[in-house]
Amino acid sequence: MTRILLVRHAENNYTRTGKLAGWIKGVHLNEVGRLQATKLADALAIYPIKGIYSSPLVRALETARPIADVHKLNVSKCSQIGEVRYGQWQGKSLRVLRRRKLWNQIQSVPSLSRFPDGESIRSAQMRAINAVETIVGRHPKSCVALVSHADIIKMIVAHYMGLTLDLYQRIVVDTASISELYIANDVVKVIRINQVTEAFVK
Repeated sequence: MTRILLVRHAENNYTRTGKLAGWIKGVHLNEVGRLQATKLADALAIYPIKGIYSSPLVRALETARPIADVHKLNVSKCSQIGEVRYGQWQGKSLRVLRRRKLWNQIQSVPSLSRFPDGESIRSAQMRAINAVETIVGRHPKSCVALVSHADIIKMIVAHYMGLTLDLYQRIVVDTASISELYIANDVVKVIRINQVTEAFVK
C-alpha cells in the first residue's frame, strides 16, 4: 500500500491577499510561508518518505525543498500536479472574480466548466489523478510526498473519496496543510484531510 502525503504549498502574497497566482512566475513564499515550510519539514521528519514530487512552480518547490533536505532526497518536478491553468483569471482577485457569471457555474457544476483561455476543471483533475497513479506505480509500499496546490489537492481527494467532481469545492485545503491517502490496487483509504502544520507539530 502506498502512502501519499498531499501537501499544499505554504503562504505567499497571492494567497494572503486572495488572488489567483496560477502559473505566474516568481511567486515566492513570504515570511509566514517560509516559517510554515520549516515547520512542515519538521513535522514530516518522522515519516519514512522515499520520494518527493512537486509542482514546478516556485512556491511549491520552496515548500518541497526543506522536506527533501530533512530526508536527504531530491525533489522531482511534476507538471501534472501543477496549478490549474486559470487563463484570463490568473492574477486576479477572488473578490472581483466572484462577481462574474462563470463563478457560480464553477462553484455549482465545475465538471462542465472551463476557465477563459485556460483549461477545464475536469482535465485538470484527470492529469492530477494520472500523476498520482503513475507515482503509486513507482513507489509500491512506500511513503511519498506530493507538494501541490489547493484546487489540485481537492480534486485528488474528491476522486479517491468517490465524490463527483461537482462536490470538490466542499473540501478545504489550507496553505501548508497535509492530506493523506493510502492506495493499493482497488483499495483506497482517506486518512486525513487538511491537517495544518501547527496541529501536526503539537
